[in-house]
Amino acid sequence: MTVKIKYDFNLIKFISMFESLTKASVKDCFMQGEKLVFIIKENQIGRALGKGGSNIKRLENTFKKKIKIAEFNPDLLQFIKNLVYPLQVKDIKEEEEVVIITPPDSKTRGYLIGRAAVNLRNTEDIVKRYFDIKEIKVV
Repeated sequence: MTVKIKYDFNLIKFISMFESLTKASVKDCFMQGEKLVFIIKENQIGRALGKGGSNIKRLENTFKKKIKIAEFNPDLLQFIKNLVYPLQVKDIKEEEEVVIITPPDSKTRGYLIGRAAVNLRNTEDIVKRYFDIKEIKVV
């Protein structure tokens, strides 16, 4: 049940500017609340971030929005690790379309879930754009 992706004029403009500033290829771009999320193609994260995160800072100033960049991976579990980075996970596995993430400590668990499970649901929504899963659980 992957989601059909549609872009409006503004998102196309953001993708074009992102690609011209960073020289990285964008696979997907969408708004998530007030944040602009870019999913970039494999092995281009360094190019997208820039030296010391300079590209992100420049893009956030240009777009006047917070930006999240994640690298796509055709492997579901590696893609989720890329999404939650810089947070580390001790273990991640998939059982019957349910992804189970085991964080190393309770602080990381709190960051993964977020207040009222907002972070967890946002991560789940992104993953459902590319993979058929029912839900993500943090244990």
